[in-house]
Amino acid sequence: MTPPWTVEVLGVAVPDTVVWSVVVTAGLGLLAALVGARLRVAGAGALQVAVELFVAWVEGTIAEVVEEDPAPYAPLIGGLMLFVAASNALSIVPRVRPPTAELAVPVALALVVFVAVPFFGVRRRGLRGYLRTYLEPSPLLLPLNVIGELSRTLALCVRLFGNAMSGQMIGAIVLLVAGLLVPVPLLLLGLLGGLIQAYIFGILAAVYIAAAVQVEREPPAPAPPQAAPPPLPPGPGGPPP
Repeated sequence: MTPPWTVEVLGVAVPDTVVWSVVVTAGLGLLAALVGARLRVAGAGALQVAVELFVAWVEGTIAEVVEEDPAPYAPLIGGLMLFVAASNALSIVPRVRPPTAELAVPVALALVVFVAVPFFGVRRRGLRGYLRTYLEPSPLLLPLNVIGELSRTLALCVRLFGNAMSGQMIGAIVLLVAGLLVPVPLLLLGLLGGLIQAYIFGILAAVYIAAAVQVEREPPAPAPPQAAPPPLPPGPGGPPP
């Protein structure tokens, strides 16, 4: 397990996880700038194709959850997935402690989701309409609804922190007991687990946002009964009326 370290910046001790969080954020921002500067309608490169496939996958995944246009939510949820995945991927780098292994980073990510949920809910329903959801299905459930809102944010944080921290501890124990080469498959398994955690974090954020923005749709009104067509007039050789 990599020991923590700090860097002095203007007399303030900055933890290593903050440094690596800035590195991940800057790296993702640089990647986005490079891809944006090289966008091509025809003759797209491999990097642009990979980014387009990722964006299409994120939008399709969000659309299945929110059941509407995913464009307003894709930047946030896709960005959270990328940040969590890149942070967890740092666990395979020697002497690097991933940002998600520090409790402050999962707390910050969970708070982003905590703020985004009412933001999208108020934008869709209005302030009164969103606050009314805490009184459904009965005003007596207001305390439970508030506790549920807070507990799911805590669950997001604890799930992400627990998985990142446990991966670091297990890798350190196996490295200490078995040597250098044996933990390599375990590190790869930890990398896969980190990617799965990024997916779960994004999906849960989409589910929480969908619950905030969904509006009850009234069932379609039944079609009015059609009148019977008038009888056809008798032909020239037909029977008299």
